[in-house]
Amino acid sequence: MHFYCAYTWFPKTRPEEVWERVIHQHERGANAPELIRGWYDFAGGGSGFLIVETDDVRELTAMLRPYIDLMAWDIRALSENRYDETVQQIRDALAQMGRLGHSDVTMPVGVES
Repeated sequence: MHFYCAYTWFPKTRPEEVWERVIHQHERGANAPELIRGWYDFAGGGSGFLIVETDDVRELTAMLRPYIDLMAWDIRALSENRYDETVQQIRDALAQMGRLGHSDVTMPVGVES
């Protein structure tokens, strides 16, 4: 399972505190880089997110817990949508509800004036 793990540094957190913690955890082998599928910072610094892959929530918690005094976390499980399959599932559901007709297929999408 993939998790979106957004972080925001607390107002008094300084960059060097985060950097030191990252290096400390890395040297202990506790950052679990094998689980991290992406690590992104937002422009301006102080926030960003990780994409983490694990089937064990305890493993995710153990990885993030050492940082909770420096930053807030918002963690959400992700569900992948394959575009063509998802569109077909939506069409099928609308058809079952009687809400999909031929005219609906050609209806333009957007704001009308």
